[in-house]
Amino acid sequence: MDAKHAITSQYLATLEMLKQAIVKCPSALWDDPGDKNRFWQIAYHALFYTHLYLQESESAFTGWSGHRKDYQYLGSTPRPPHAPPDIGEAYSPAEVLAYLEVCQGQVKEKVAGLDLEAANSGFSWLAFGKLELQLYNLRHLSQHVGELMERLGTRAGIDVDWVGSQSA
Repeated sequence: MDAKHAITSQYLATLEMLKQAIVKCPSALWDDPGDKNRFWQIAYHALFYTHLYLQESESAFTGWSGHRKDYQYLGSTPRPPHAPPDIGEAYSPAEVLAYLEVCQGQVKEKVAGLDLEAANSGFSWLAFGKLELQLYNLRHLSQHVGELMERLGTRAGIDVDWVGSQSA
């Protein structure tokens, strides 16, 4: 079995499910002021960290051209003063879908070059190796996709189709 092929397939399948959720999300649910974390914020957060953890290290990361400072955080910033981020204008579905396309491209480009045997994740706050980093990243992405799917289902009666695997 080719581990990199399997990892790529599962990233792309999960990103395809996120894409469905974004496309199907009604505008009222996209930026619902009653939500602690808006639909778009969760989608953006999931994409930001997917993109980040596909890189060799934090220092090798170049953010998406549309990134807005601290928009990746769902809670307080991890650095002092640990305040909630200053979130202004919402990202549009088109903007988040554009970032999703970047992440799909990063999966196809970066996974092939990963050293899955490396003992260091490349991120000081994650004390495990590269293979576990990819599993961690997939689990994080999947958790948020499931969260958004649940919102769509319970609040709008909208289903997202299961995608079992996806070719690169």
